[in-house]
Amino acid sequence: MACKVLVVCGSPVGGSPDLLRQLAGECDRIVAVDRGLDALLGAGLGCDVYVGDADTVSDAGRALVDAAEAFEVERHNPYKDYTDLALALDSVRRRWPGAEVVATCATGGRPDMALSVLGLLAGYVDAPVWIEEDEVTARILHQDETWTIGGAEGKTFSIIAIAPNTEISEYGLEWELDHSPLGLLADTGISNVVRKTAKIQVHQGTVIAYLYK
Repeated sequence: MACKVLVVCGSPVGGSPDLLRQLAGECDRIVAVDRGLDALLGAGLGCDVYVGDADTVSDAGRALVDAAEAFEVERHNPYKDYTDLALALDSVRRRWPGAEVVATCATGGRPDMALSVLGLLAGYVDAPVWIEEDEVTARILHQDETWTIGGAEGKTFSIIAIAPNTEISEYGLEWELDHSPLGLLADTGISNVVRKTAKIQVHQGTVIAYLYK
């Protein structure tokens, strides 16, 4: 059975210590992406692997990376062609083929980086991909993938196509869709409401679906 890997990204606005501790308890491995190591340390947690160029991690975190005693380190030159997250996802693929990915500290603070993060996570097609932040749970869904959502009655749900020619169905929501086209980055699926156990299915394309907590 494939493992579940928590990837703690280096967003300038990270998750709360409580969220990080919860996610760490649900995952088999932890990968810190540059400044993500500081978020883990702030929650009293460590990691299995550190990936990054150490340009945004704190002095304390950099000292741990330099010592490299408690975890493995994949350190990269700052003058590189790929972001630290891209390199971290490559590391996950090499180390734990087919691993489910849970990304956190991924989308806050810089809109440009947040869009890049979504693009990179959408390109990870090896297994399910989740984004967990304090206020929202998100899932990237590709063609023929589904997400069944239970126990979320009354919560806000949004779905956005992040690939052209996307077609979806969604049931159990205030406004339902049946094999409906969803325009690239269109607002058709914004601010829906869960009314009962919901099922989201992607027939074609790729989406990111958000369930607000």
